[in-house]
Amino acid sequence: MKLFLKGEKCLSPKCPMLKRPYPPGQKGKRRPSPPSEYSFLLKEKQKLKRWYNLRERQLKKYVKEILERKKENMPEQLIEKLENRLDNTVFRLGFATSRKQARQLVSHGFFLVNGEPVNFPAYELKVGDVISFRPSKQKTEIFSKLKLTIKKQRTPSWLQLDPEKLEGKVIGKPNLAEAAPPADIPSIFEFYSK
Repeated sequence: MKLFLKGEKCLSPKCPMLKRPYPPGQKGKRRPSPPSEYSFLLKEKQKLKRWYNLRERQLKKYVKEILERKKENMPEQLIEKLENRLDNTVFRLGFATSRKQARQLVSHGFFLVNGEPVNFPAYELKVGDVISFRPSKQKTEIFSKLKLTIKKQRTPSWLQLDPEKLEGKVIGKPNLAEAAPPADIPSIFEFYSK
């Protein structure tokens, strides 16, 4: 499935995802086997992992942490944890064009959280946290292009963006419906609970 991440927006006939609507192999011998339950669960897990640009250990840690609590609404809790990561919030505010770029900008120390420099992409934000650019990084090329594109940015309901000051604020909790990840979240819990 195309997730339409950066670099995947090919619509030409040479695009590998659009090239052939049938599996490889000799004509007449192509019999795709029906996918197993495990392959479905694995694909859903991989979709979410790639959507949020996570490593396997990171996603596993988040899911295990929620499974240990065994509270209601586990999919909502997982999305809340993933959406409150600093790199994801930077992407949602429009400070980066992709989650990969957001992760790199955070790692290179471009952002302040409540006035303190943070270079840890998995930093968990809380309600009331303010994300802003580091003054020393405002002379970079990325920053000059950002002022033009940030005014068109639509932010989710749990974030507030000030385009003049170029800073964002966490004003609520993320919800599953608005985050709209491309994967079936309950199946991810099922994958890790085995």
